[in-house]
Amino acid sequence: MSRVFFDRPLDTAATFWQVFRTDGVALGFTSHNRDLWFSGLLHRAAPGMVPSAIRRTADFADDAAEIEGALSHDTIAASDLASGRFNGARIAIGIVDWETLEHAVLYRGSIGSVVRDAERFSAELNSAKADLDIDPLERTSPVCRARFCGKGCNLPSSRFTQRTVITAIDFDANGLTCNVADTASFVDGELRLMSGPQAGFVFAILGAAGSTLLLDKPLLDGLETGKPALIRAGCDHTIATCSARFGNAINFQGEPFLPGNDMLAQYPVPR
Repeated sequence: MSRVFFDRPLDTAATFWQVFRTDGVALGFTSHNRDLWFSGLLHRAAPGMVPSAIRRTADFADDAAEIEGALSHDTIAASDLASGRFNGARIAIGIVDWETLEHAVLYRGSIGSVVRDAERFSAELNSAKADLDIDPLERTSPVCRARFCGKGCNLPSSRFTQRTVITAIDFDANGLTCNVADTASFVDGELRLMSGPQAGFVFAILGAAGSTLLLDKPLLDGLETGKPALIRAGCDHTIATCSARFGNAINFQGEPFLPGNDMLAQYPVPR
């Protein structure tokens, strides 16, 4: 981009934020007083949103930043923040010429934590350098390290995913009842709601209490029975389940027969 910002006494510049949530939703905001469309995304006017100063360094330390603002948009609702819709979302912050729409991204990262009160929220951001803290080397483990139906597991997700309907909701237990035959087979699996206030949201299935599937994230008011959902079978990542239930031991990404640390502490005992 050839545009040089702030090279004149009066500039037509505004700040913009782009949020890419893990459920596939992309949101755009700008400090300008009207909506702007660029990069294939509508950036809604949000003058109440204020970014902290952005400081980029040449070392490997994380360049932390922060955004705070009012809960004034339907796209940033208190219920969405509480349910974790913005957790781990990717962030891009930059500057845009609101006349020509030329723009430049100054900061990329992800949302680390969100703090909110009745009227406002603040989000702590981790820069792209935070990805350098991830250790790429795998460690040995007795259980499979691959995500079920993911890379390494190589089983097709469509084979173990089915469409279902919510038949009962237990807000006290944070669980749903669906029209599935074997509830236990979906423990450690996933459930994606197809409509309602949490449409597109993926829940991990932590356990089963009778016919009720217990979920990892809180259910919101407004969820109704009779609505569709996608549910995928679960895997406990043991070699026994991988072999007997899925017939996929050849792709098991673990070392179930490798002696553990207890072997190092053993010593001979006379008989």
